[in-house]
This record gives sequence, C-alpha cells and structure tokens, in this order.
Amino acid sequence: MTSQKISFPRQHARTMRFTLGAPRAFTVSPDGERVIFLRSGSGTDRSGRLWVLDLPAGGTPKERVVADPETLLGGSAERLSAQERARRERSREGSSGIVGYAVDAAAELAAFALSGKVYVAELRAGTARALPVPGPVIDPRPSPDGRRIAYVSKGALRVVGAEGDGDRALAEPEGANISYGLAEFIAAEEMQRSRGFWWSPESDRLLVARVDDSPVQRWWIADPAHPDRRPAEVAYPAAGTPNAEVRLFVVGLDGTRTEVLWDRARHPYLAQVHWSSAGAPLLLVQARDQQSQLFLAVDTETGTTRTVHVDEDPVWLEIFPGVPAWAPDGRLVRIADEGGARVLAVGDRLLTGAQLQLQAVLDIGESDVLVSASAGEEAAEPEIGESHVYRVNELGVERVSEGAGVHSAVRAGDVTVLVSHSLERPGARADVLRDGRRIATVASHAEEPVLSARVHLTEGGARRIPCAVLLPEGYKESDGPLPVLMDPYGGPHGRRVLAAHNPHLTSQWFADQGFAVVVADGRGAPGRSPGWEKAVKNNLVLTVDDQIEALHALAGRFPLDLGKVAIRGWSFGGYLAALAVLRRPDVFHTAVVGAPVTDQRLYDTHYTERYLGDPAKQPEVYAHNSVLTDEGLSEAADQVRPMMIIHGLADDNVVVAHSLRLSSALLSAGRPHEVLPLSGVTHMTPQEQVAENLLLLQVDFLKRSLGLRG
Repeated sequence: MTSQKISFPRQHARTMRFTLGAPRAFTVSPDGERVIFLRSGSGTDRSGRLWVLDLPAGGTPKERVVADPETLLGGSAERLSAQERARRERSREGSSGIVGYAVDAAAELAAFALSGKVYVAELRAGTARALPVPGPVIDPRPSPDGRRIAYVSKGALRVVGAEGDGDRALAEPEGANISYGLAEFIAAEEMQRSRGFWWSPESDRLLVARVDDSPVQRWWIADPAHPDRRPAEVAYPAAGTPNAEVRLFVVGLDGTRTEVLWDRARHPYLAQVHWSSAGAPLLLVQARDQQSQLFLAVDTETGTTRTVHVDEDPVWLEIFPGVPAWAPDGRLVRIADEGGARVLAVGDRLLTGAQLQLQAVLDIGESDVLVSASAGEEAAEPEIGESHVYRVNELGVERVSEGAGVHSAVRAGDVTVLVSHSLERPGARADVLRDGRRIATVASHAEEPVLSARVHLTEGGARRIPCAVLLPEGYKESDGPLPVLMDPYGGPHGRRVLAAHNPHLTSQWFADQGFAVVVADGRGAPGRSPGWEKAVKNNLVLTVDDQIEALHALAGRFPLDLGKVAIRGWSFGGYLAALAVLRRPDVFHTAVVGAPVTDQRLYDTHYTERYLGDPAKQPEVYAHNSVLTDEGLSEAADQVRPMMIIHGLADDNVVVAHSLRLSSALLSAGRPHEVLPLSGVTHMTPQEQVAENLLLLQVDFLKRSLGLRG
C-alpha cells in the first residue's frame, strides 16, 4: 500500500481548522494546585475530554484525564437536544464530547453536560459520574460551595445535590414560549452572554433570567433535501421587529422568587451579569439603540436596583468580556471609550490611555487587573495584528506576554495560563506561569498543517489599513504580477489580520493556487480605536472603499495585477464581496459570496440596529447598506461581473433567504451567476466530505471568471 499526503482543504476540515487536540477552556484553581482544561485525544478526534494538570509544590507537573466521554457513555453515540444544538451554533462550537464545564469556587468539583445528562467530576480524585436527573440537560453549574448543581431542562431551572439527591425545579415555564435559565438568541449571538443563571457567592440563591419569546416573529427553516421533514420553527428577531421579553429574578433554593426591577422599557437588553463576594449583584443593561447603558447594583431582598454608573455615546456602546465587575475593594471595573481611546477604568480612575486599545478584562486581583489589549492610536509601534496581556494598576502598565503574536491568559492567584499564537509556528503554546516564571507547558495534540503560511503584515493607504499579503510558495519576482484575491471579513467584530499562523492557512492555500492574496481590516474592524470601529455608523458600504484603498496602496509594493482582481468572503465578508462586484465592478472582476447578508432588514436586532438604526425611521439607510431591496438590486453599477453564491440551507443566523433573494434579483436583472446550496450546513464551516470540493470549486470559478488557465 502507498500512503497519499492529505490535501490541505481536507485536513483543515478534518481537524476543525486545527483546533482538535489543542487544549482550551482553562481554569486555574484558587490554591494554584490545578489547571483544568478541555482537550480531545488527537488532532482529528472531535470528542473533548476533561483534563487536570496538577502543579504540586516542589514537584513535577503532571496531566491526567478526569472525564472521558468514551468511557462515560460506554461507547454509545452522543445524543443532543435541539436546544443544545442551537446553543452550540450560537457559540460556533462544532466539536463533540465535553465541550464546556463549570467548577465550584475552589475548583474541586466540575459539572458538565454530556449526551443530555448531568455529570460531576471530583477533580482531585479524578472520578466522574452521572446524576439521576430529568433531561435533556443544558448548562449545569455547581454552587460555589460545591454542594449543589443547577441546570436547565425543558425550560425549567432545576437544582440537585452533588450526590444526586433532592432534585427539584426552582422555576418552571408558564407556557411553551417561556424558559428559565437560558440566554435568548440575541444575547447568545450578539452580546457574548451565553448564560441565563448565576449562583450567589453564599450558594443560597440564584439570579435567573426568564425569557418569553412569544413576541418574536417566527421563521421556518426547511431542509429541501428532505421534504418529508417538517421545517424547523425559529424565533428570529429581525431588525425593527420585537425582541424576546427578558426579566430577572432572585430565586431561593426553596423556590421563593423576587423580581429584579429596572426600567426595562428604556433599557430592555440584559447584556451582562456579575455576582461576587465583592459586592451586590451587578447588571449591565442597554437601551435598544445601544447609545445608553446602566450599571446597576441589585438589592437581593427587595429586587430594587440602584445606578452605579451611566454610559452614553451618540454612536453606540460596546460590550466587553469580563466587565462590568467589582474589584476586591468594591470599586467598579469597566472598559470605557474616553477621549478617543478605549481604556480601563477602576472606580473613578482611568488606568490606561490611548497607547492601548482594551479588548477584555481577564482577571481582577487584589493589586492589579489582568487585561488583553492591542496597540492604540498613540502606541510607539503599530504592532499589526497583535494582542498582548498586561498587568494594570495605579502604578502603571506591565506587559506579561512576550514576542509578536496574539496572546490571552487565564489567572487565579499567582498562577497564569498564557496562551500564545505567533506567525513563526502553527497552533498555540499554552504556558503555565507561577509568579511570572514558566513551570509547565500544556501539551497540544493538534496536527501540523501540511502547508505553512508565509505572511507579510503591513499597512496600506493613507488610513494605514492593517493588511496581510500572501504569495504563492516559490514565487519569484521574475514571475511577474499575479491575479489578486481579496480575502476579507472586513467588518465589525471580525479581525482577520492577525500576527498568528493558523488564521492565514486558507489564504495561503489560495495563494498557492496562483494568486496574490490580500487580507485587509478596514474601518469597522476591531483592534485599533473606537473611532476606527464606529466610522461605519449608518455606512457599512465604506468597508468596500477601504478594501480598494488597501489594494491600490499595496500594488506599488507587491506583484498585484489590478486587471484581475477577485474577492471572496463569508458572512460579513460575503456581504462585502457582493457589494464589491455590484457597486465597484471597475475594481473587482469576480466574487465568491458566502452566506451574505443581502437585505439588512432580515438580520437580527442587536447587531443591525447598532450600525444602521431603526429600519422604520431610516429606510434609506437600510436601502443604501443592503445589496438588494424589494425593488431589486440596490445601487448596482451597469457593468456585470460573475458571482458564485454559497449558502448553507440550515443556517439560522444568516438565513438562506438572503442568497435566494439575491439570486432572484440577479436573474431579474439578467446577470449570470452560480449558486451553490449546501444541504444540512449551518453558518459554521461545512463538514469534511464537502470542504475540499467546496474550495476547489471556488478556485475553478475564480480562474474561469478571470480568464486564467489551469
């Protein structure tokens, strides 16, 4: 027998973008003796296992498996409820087995859901067992004292003893459209809030979200490949339509409840919840226009709230991981846009300035705050595509991470897990530090990619647009100019120009097919300044202008044939690609349009209204920023360029109606195009068996459209 080298597209899909086998979801125990994490068995194994890295004082760190789905399920296939599948879609979780867990305050006990059941694991003993509770189970979480597990089943919030005793419902749904303890669609998809309940530090009660989605309009997503199946009903809050009604209750272990009161008519979005021993429960609630938000402290006896801080912004207000929260001394920790910079605020003091662009709060210690940040507008160096970890306090700012790259961290006490990506090596390195000194590295079983990304990070144009340029392997200057493939996301919340190896692998694969690939993060993309991000208010179309500026600026330094320019993208990138060839066919000659938002009225409330306002009040803004309207193509140029449209038929985020309506509008306008429907595929990347051919078909289409041979 002969072995054949696996192709990159197939390997990329089989390894889930080289994430399988890589450690993730770290927790450090407060006593500094354990690091808990998830990792599958190999670079092609999709089943996550729960691991512990023991850090004995004076001894050698050692890894051990605490919970293995293969053992716990006895080899049986995993079964997921519709709610759990939807939850994973919101978090873009494509793996199986143990995909998440929660621990008690001491990190002695972990709870997780597996195949619809609650499991608990004693982390010191290394044992795991199922609890006899009704399923299917979602999001089990131990109380801080480790004595009980709260979880959601069939829309009810329930609690059970850690030994499996005393299972009971604390809050049960009053109707079919009501649930307790779950995040609604819009919170999970857009607000980075995946949870719907929070334990008190004393373990005697919980804050529980009650969601009523009966006001939300219903859409039906069918699977045309299986006409015998009923369409799935989805409560989808499109721009300008009603959201789910979200209320919050303090619920005692005896089932007593007190509603938490705030002006939900003015601030209906429950964006963040924080409950620690440092202070009263803390809420972040937003107005629907996202131009004002309140930081509220909750009186758990009466349910009343008091305003701790108010933020207002005439454009919009962002939501950040890790904040708001209380510092141990009771001061409010938040990230704010002040004076044109995104800064860390502790109490009344701003502890950082325009040298940094804050991204998240990672940990709040007794004497400092651990944050992640990129270079701000006043940084000494642009640090293109980098993110670093910093310790911040009243004495100043200290960088923890070293070397150009994308870094993040998890910390408790004097132990930090520092996860670092760089351009020089594939994957990530997870180092365990004690008092800043490396004491261990968590092993990664991720596969080595069959190709290497050769990335040139640079800036383009007067706006200094961050760019990555990739050329074919073995390219020589004597080979002459190359056809260009713009490969952006190019929009809010989607940074693509990164000082990391793996995010550029697919772009490198396209480059190796004979293209000069350009990735540009124009205005709207995160990581630079509030003004840079907020420049797209009412005008997402300017993201096309930034792609053009970057392209023309780079043409003087790289071998770019401006007579042969293609563009491809997915989601916002697909929207951008469609706009590019329809409105600027003088620059872009063909496009691959993946899962695009084509009519902004059909995308969700929190995202779309943040950038474009209320469609009833600003219909002209929506028309200008949409690829099509009820009348057909919107502001399309006369020149016709070929387009391939790709969309998953099971997508419940950007529904396939966007692409079907685009195809109809193109047909009505007499514009030839190709449509590639993906049966059973959601908004996430497709399964292995179609991934390779999907990329090969794109290359074939681009080469045909540009008149290239081979």
